[in-house]
Amino acid sequence: MRFQFTFAISPNVGVGDAHLQCVQFINTVSGSQFETSDGLYSCTSSIQSTVFMLDGRMVTLIDTPGFDDTTRSEAEVLRMITQFLVATYERGTKLAGVIYIHKISDLRMTGVATRNFRVFRELCGASTLKNVVIVTNMWGAVTLEAGAARERGLATDETFFKPALDKGAQMMRHDYTVDSAQTIIRYFLDNSPVVLQIQRELVDEKKDILQTSAGMEMNKQLSAELERHRKEMKELMEEWKAAGDVKDQEAEELEVEREQLQKEIDRIRENARRLSADFQKEKAELEQYLKDMHNRAMEEQQEKHRSKMTQLKAQKKEPSVSSTMNVIEGAAYALYMFCALAQNEFILYLEEL
Repeated sequence: MRFQFTFAISPNVGVGDAHLQCVQFINTVSGSQFETSDGLYSCTSSIQSTVFMLDGRMVTLIDTPGFDDTTRSEAEVLRMITQFLVATYERGTKLAGVIYIHKISDLRMTGVATRNFRVFRELCGASTLKNVVIVTNMWGAVTLEAGAARERGLATDETFFKPALDKGAQMMRHDYTVDSAQTIIRYFLDNSPVVLQIQRELVDEKKDILQTSAGMEMNKQLSAELERHRKEMKELMEEWKAAGDVKDQEAEELEVEREQLQKEIDRIRENARRLSADFQKEKAELEQYLKDMHNRAMEEQQEKHRSKMTQLKAQKKEPSVSSTMNVIEGAAYALYMFCALAQNEFILYLEEL
């Protein structure tokens, strides 16, 4: 019998609070008190986990950053998530599911969000989308009619969630209650754990990250963005030459615009370079971080167990029927914890991109 389920939670691109949506979900369902900024690890400060019990099963939730991260480029976020997925897979962990959180209060799904959801789909792979749930929240910020209309649009538009839903992904609503969050987690508990496409490509097929489906999709997007900025730069230079004897102020404005475009081009080139740079070195550092994170989670569960046993020992020496039942319950709990803690693995992963 398997006692642990590992999930990854990932946020959709938002306006700066997408990662907060993930943290709120984890805190609601697990009773944890995560903050939006953890700082546990220099380059993976947004990766954190918690372990809790649900229906007699041990569940591990892992929070990962989204592509709206203000401190990292999209390529860096993809690389960091990929490193995490590779490290957990090499440790023998398969994910029970992936949760992708989207705010129904958003008036529309931006072009950036749409592009990054394509990367998310390539990261998971078509065969594993059945273990993906797209969770919509922020229903209190819209009328039910408006939210339902947006939900239908997202589910039926080929540029949004329809391709994933057609491959078995599900859409579920979250209203910030414990019952709602638990219902979402329960959906996964009878699913077979899966290997994501990016894990299979990097670990089993020994591909470079740029050769993976997600890496190629990200590189395709960066190349298109770079080409667009190059075209804008060319048009600007032609405008500058055609102007001839432009006034000093106009010349200064054109120069400022040229410098901004050049900085954007340099940024995109650097993003592409960072996608594969120092991958193995950073992965080794992440593996140690994951080991420490797992040990902390197990220690927390052991402390809960010790606290439970202390309470049982404090029972009256002449037990009543109810206290006898407590002792029996405690013995069963102790046996469960022994079995569960013997499983040195993660099983549940929640992710938002």
